[in-house]
Amino acid sequence: MDMSALPKKAKRVIAWFRLDLRLHDNEMLTEAIKAGEEVYPVYVFDERTFGGKTESGFAKTGPRRCQFIIEAVADLKQQLQALGIDLLIRRGKAEEEVFKLAQELKTGWVFCNREKTYEEELQQNRLEEKLWSIGQEIRFFRGKMLYYTQDLPFPIAHTPDIFTQFRKEVEKLTPVRAPLPKPKAFNPWSHRLPLGDLPQLSDFGWEMPPQDDRTVLQFKGGETEGLKRLHYYLWESDCIASYKETRNGLLGADYSSKFSPWLAQGCLSPKQIYDEIKRYEKERTKNKSTYWLYFELLWRDFFRLMGKKYGSQIFLPTGLRGKKKKKLSNNMQAFESWLLGKTGQPFIDANMRELAQTGFMSNRGRQNVASYLINDLKVNWQLGAEYFESVLIDYDVTSNWVNWLYIAGLGNDPREDRYFNPISQSKRYDPDGEYIRLWLPELAALDSREIHEADSRAFSRKKHQP
Repeated sequence: MDMSALPKKAKRVIAWFRLDLRLHDNEMLTEAIKAGEEVYPVYVFDERTFGGKTESGFAKTGPRRCQFIIEAVADLKQQLQALGIDLLIRRGKAEEEVFKLAQELKTGWVFCNREKTYEEELQQNRLEEKLWSIGQEIRFFRGKMLYYTQDLPFPIAHTPDIFTQFRKEVEKLTPVRAPLPKPKAFNPWSHRLPLGDLPQLSDFGWEMPPQDDRTVLQFKGGETEGLKRLHYYLWESDCIASYKETRNGLLGADYSSKFSPWLAQGCLSPKQIYDEIKRYEKERTKNKSTYWLYFELLWRDFFRLMGKKYGSQIFLPTGLRGKKKKKLSNNMQAFESWLLGKTGQPFIDANMRELAQTGFMSNRGRQNVASYLINDLKVNWQLGAEYFESVLIDYDVTSNWVNWLYIAGLGNDPREDRYFNPISQSKRYDPDGEYIRLWLPELAALDSREIHEADSRAFSRKKHQP
C-alpha cells in the first residue's frame, strides 16, 4: 500500500487487529499512525469464531486456544495503554462491530491486515461494502508472511506447487525485508467511548481444563511472551544451534522452537524471528540448524501461498487435484478411537492423548497421526483437519489444512510418499519408549523391545478388570 497516494491525515482512523496481535513489525498499525492523527485500535471476539462449530460439530475454537487468545488481547491492551491509548474490545460479528465504530468515530479509514481464507475474507469484504455505504474505505496490509508477495519472483497464481521448487526460487531471488519498529507513542484520543470488557473463558461457555504436568510448555498468549520465548530459544539457551538435530523430538520444551502458537495469532512476526536468526548467526554461530529454523518459516509462507492460490479448494475433499481420494469414509467408530487415543497403536495413541490433554503435539506426531487416520483407518481426512482446528493451541488455517490434504495425497506434488509407518517411526523417534510410557502409563512395565508393537487396548482392558 502506497500511503503517499492518500490525501492529508484524517482526524481519526481505526486499526482493526485480527491475526496480528502485536506492536512490533505491524505494517497495518505503522501505516494507520501515518494516516491518522488519532488511532483507535479494536479487537472483535467474533461470535462465529468463538461460538461457532465446524461442519462436523466441533467447537471452532477450543478452550486452550480461546484462553491463549484472551491472554494475547490482554497483553496488546496493556502495551497500548503504556503508549497512551487503549484497545476497544467488542463481541459480535466483526464486520458489524467495526462498522458501528467507524460510524460513531466518523473515521477516515479502517486499517487491517488482509486475510485470504474463506471466513476471514468474507468478514473483510462485508465490512468494505458497509464502509462504502457511508463514504469510508478499508485499507489492507500484510502481516503473516516472512516475504512480501510483491517481492516474490512470481505472481501468486504461478506459485510453484512443489515446496522444493518454491524454496529454490525464493531463496535465490528474494530478500527478507527488515521488521518495522514498534510505535513509540500515540496521540491521545479526543473522542471517548466504551472500551468494552476483556472476556473471560467462561463467557464463551468454557472452563479451563486442568493443566497437565506432562505438557511440553506452559503456553501463555501475547507478544510479550512470544518475544520472551524467542529470546530464550536463541540467546539464553542456544537451542537454535542444535535445532536440526532435535526438531523431531517428542519430549520436553526445547526440542523445537514452539513459536507456532505466537506465530498463529500474530504475536510474533516471522520477519522479527528471521532478523534475530541473522543476528545470532553474526554474533554466535551459523550452521545447518540456524538455517533450518528459517527453512520452517519458509514452509509457513508456502502453505499460506497455497491458500491464496487455491482459495476454498484447500477445504474440499478433492483438495488441489480436483479428485477424491478413494476408499475414505466417515467411519465415526474408527475416528473416535483415533480421537480418544484408543486405536491400540501405542505411538499414535500417545500423540493423540497428548493433543487432547494439552492442545499441542510435535510436528513428527502430527504427520504420523494424520497418516494413520487416512492410510490405516481409511477415514476422511477432513474430520482430522476439523478436530485439529478445534483443539490445537497453535491452529493456523493454511498450515493445518494444506498439511492435511498433502498427507492425504491431494496436493500437487505426486513425487512424495506421505505414508508413515507408525511402528518404524516409533522405534526411530522414541527408541526407548519414553514418550509412549509418559502418555500411556498402562504400558510402563514393557521394555523397549515390546512397547512399540504392543496393543495398548489389551493392556487398558487388563488394567480395568476386577
